[in-house]
Parts: sequence; C-alpha cells; structure tokens
Amino acid sequence: MTRTRALRVAVAGAGFSGAVIARRLAEAGHDVVVFETRDHVAGNCHTERDPETQVMVHRYGPHIFHTGDERVWAYVNRFGTMMPFNHRVRTTVEGRVYLLPVNLLTINQLFETTLGPDEAKAFIADQADSSIGEPRNFEEQALKFMGRRLYEAFFLGYTRKQWGLAPTEIPASVLKRLPLRFSYEDSYFHHPHQAIPRDGYTAIVEAILDHPGITVQLSTAYTAADRAGFDHSVWSGPLDAWFDHRYGRLGYRTLDFEEIRAVGDHLGCAVMNYGDLEVPYTRIAEHKHFAPWEEHEGTVCFRETSRLAGEGDTPYYPIRLAEDKGVLRQYLDAARAETRVTFVGRLGTYRYLDMDVTIAEALTAADGILHAVEHDTPVPSLFVDA
Repeated sequence: MTRTRALRVAVAGAGFSGAVIARRLAEAGHDVVVFETRDHVAGNCHTERDPETQVMVHRYGPHIFHTGDERVWAYVNRFGTMMPFNHRVRTTVEGRVYLLPVNLLTINQLFETTLGPDEAKAFIADQADSSIGEPRNFEEQALKFMGRRLYEAFFLGYTRKQWGLAPTEIPASVLKRLPLRFSYEDSYFHHPHQAIPRDGYTAIVEAILDHPGITVQLSTAYTAADRAGFDHSVWSGPLDAWFDHRYGRLGYRTLDFEEIRAVGDHLGCAVMNYGDLEVPYTRIAEHKHFAPWEEHEGTVCFRETSRLAGEGDTPYYPIRLAEDKGVLRQYLDAARAETRVTFVGRLGTYRYLDMDVTIAEALTAADGILHAVEHDTPVPSLFVDA
C-alpha cells in the first residue's frame, strides 16, 4: 500500500464494522466497494417496518444500543437520531414471572422472603457451595456464586437451550458476565448511554454508507477471485471462510424465529425469557415495545429457538469451547500472517461483540489502516487480540 494514490479497497460485509471502516477510508479519499451477500445493509442489526402493523422490526432479534464510549456515542448520533431506551427483561419460570437480571426482588420472590440488601448478600453467601475451589465450568461457577436454587431456576434450563450443551461443558467465564444485584434496579444495562435509533439501525448504516467514495453491491459475495482487483481487503465475514475452512469449521449458534401476530399487546414488555427446560424456545420479543415513542394497534412478536448453525445458516454467537481453541488458534495465526487484508467484527475475529465495541474497533482499525498508508508501512491484519 502506498500513500501516492487513492487506494481501491474492498469491504466484505455491510454491517457496522464494514460500514464504519468504509466511511472512514472514503472520507480520507480512497475508493471503497462494499460487498454484501444479503439484499440489505446493517447485518444482524437490520430493521424494517412490518407492512401490516408498521412496527419497526429487528429482523434478526432485538438490538439495544448501550455504551460508555463517548467517541462511539458521538459517532452514531452523527448519522441518526437516538431515542432513550431503558431495556428491561422479564423471565417466566416455574409458572411465575420474575425480573432479570437477578436482583433483590427476584431473590425475595423466589425464596418468599423480605430481605434487605445486606441480608440478601448474607443469605446468598449461605446458599453458595463453598466446597468448590476454582470452578471448572459454568455449573460450578454458578453453584459457587449463588447456590443451587437460583442456578436451577434462572440459569440451568436457559443455558442448555441457548448453547445446546450441558452447563458442565461451558466455560466458567461465561457466567462472570451475569452478576447478581442486591438492589431493586432492573435496568438490564448500566451504561450511561442506552438508546435505539428512531428510524431503525438500517437507516443509520445506510447513512454511514452514503458517501460518493463508497459503492455498495448487495446480494453479492466477495470471493477470492475479486481480491486481485483491490489494493486492500477488509473482511467481516467468518474468519474460517476466508481460509476456505482449511483447519475445520468454527462453531456458531444460530436462531430460528417463529412469528406471532395479534391485536393490542401480547407480552406487556419488550422481552420475556423462558427458563424452563421443557419450553423449547428461549425468549419472545415484542417489537413495538422497542419503540415506546410510537403507537401501534397491532403487534408482531418473534419466538426464538437456538440451535447449532449449519452451512447456510446465519451465525449469531461464537461458541468458543475449550476443544475449539486449537482450531481457532490456527486461524488466528494464519490471519496475522496475511497481507493486504484486515479482519474485523464478530465473525472476522470470532468473538461476541456488542454494537458499541464493534464500532469502536472498526474506528481503530480504520485509523490503523490510514496510519499505515500514510507512513508506507504494512497494515496489521488484526487490530485486536482475538
């Protein structure tokens, strides 16, 4: 790559990662072509108006924007109007409805107590399994952390359904993202900025891509044969796909959606989880509740069921089990050895990323590419420790 001319850059994927990088490079004077295999931009954040109800639907499942990164917050507000949205989740288990994350009300409901914060802390400490030293898996982490009753009510069934695995097969680190709260605070996130775009995520990504230096090709895959026509590639597709799965396939979970339509209000909330193992689905989302500033007579919901992703399925969650780490390491080493390509995003780095982190890392990657161009140095293929 050289700084003496405008570069021709291919970006594979029109989600947030690809769009943010494309915009940054185009603003710096480079010629960018974005390839997108779907017939729309915004990736799994894609939103669209339901033609029957006019509800703004999150087509690939609910997405709530939350961040404490001021640079990212300013960036998304540059391209759309963000409406405040405080995400709250409910769960149905054992024939009753509880609050999530597990908080003081959840604890008092489940144990039929009236404990205060300090009393609840002592009570849960007494419930915890102190015989467990260093937890070896999700189940041991839960039992050591909260005891059997809370674990079996709110985590055992849901986890088995979400991951398709026994909790003893899931790393203990997964549970560290799910703390207990010893207060009645029921907001799902703690970040200072929590919002949903007034006009949907797709409108924001379209605005990011709206630049004369960017060409977007929908329903078009970026193939190995295309690479020779570009000075550099940005790959936000599956990491293993870039290498034609030479070391095997990395594992993902995917989601199946079953539509529910009704008049009025179906759930009374945006998301209802279902923790009982005998209920096959994990949650139902009622999409009009993601836009409380709108009013709709009809409603549209989607019931979600998780399963292992196969060829042709939309990948959602990287599994990252211990037995997959050797294969992942081979791909990461191969990626770092690549030239003229940068790997980004959830698929390209094989990590679970929230939207704000995706945008932050895309901005970092774009800055890194431009810095390398300016100083005529090689562009790193990975800007994060995946």
